Amino acid sequence: MQKNFDVSRAPQTPRQTDRPGQIRGVEATPGGLIRSTVIAGATAVAMLGIVYMPAEYGIDPTGFGAILGLTEMGQIKQQLYAEDAADAAAPRTVALDPATLARLDKIEGQLATISAVIGAPAAVIPVPQPPAIVAEPAPAPVAPAAVETAPAPAIEAAVAEAAAADWRDEVSYTLAPGEGIEVKLVMQEGEVARFEWSANGSVVNYDTHGDGSGQNISYEQGRAVPEQAGELTAAFTGNHGWFWRNRTDAPVTVTLRTAGEYAELKAP
Repeated sequence: MQKNFDVSRAPQTPRQTDRPGQIRGVEATPGGLIRSTVIAGATAVAMLGIVYMPAEYGIDPTGFGAILGLTEMGQIKQQLYAEDAADAAAPRTVALDPATLARLDKIEGQLATISAVIGAPAAVIPVPQPPAIVAEPAPAPVAPAAVETAPAPAIEAAVAEAAAADWRDEVSYTLAPGEGIEVKLVMQEGEVARFEWSANGSVVNYDTHGDGSGQNISYEQGRAVPEQAGELTAAFTGNHGWFWRNRTDAPVTVTLRTAGEYAELKAP
């Protein structure tokens, strides 16, 4: 025998509703809302200073970015952004400064001294003559047989030795197409380092910059530049140097020579 069930006669359970002063079971007091807002804001500021700014801009106000390796990643990003901007701009013309010209004069004087020591004739290595103050009798002519010319390899070795003695450090790197590399000098604020780098017959894009003491600076950028020489003055205590990238379709060898005021050369 089938029985019909009357729903209206079933026992009714009282429906539970939120009590006044509750939102979904959480106390909505003014103090609780303010505390939650302050915690969320402090968390956002901490993430901004510890993670976002070092990873995106290379700026590390707390020092944790360097520990986590995020600051270096941000600096590389900024270098790539700067290089892309330089690619879109016209190439720069690099002019030799007075310090470079003075250095070239010094090398010419060294070559003159070498030629006098090894007995090379003036036609092989020209010797600059200072302006005469007191007239002196001209020296007696020397017969060609009395002049002994040093072998060419000996002259080249002497010139290379004199040039190398003028530098403190020298490094070379071969970059594949699209590859980049960074070399920096550890310097105190105000120190001056002399430098000379060359793409050895090719061209590279470069960015001369510095970082340290919570600061970053870009001194100069260039596109498709074959070489450069001059002086680098540290704007603040930290690492100052160069980033090169090969934008050609063939390998490029970059050679850097440095001297002057710096603690060490940091190279890969």
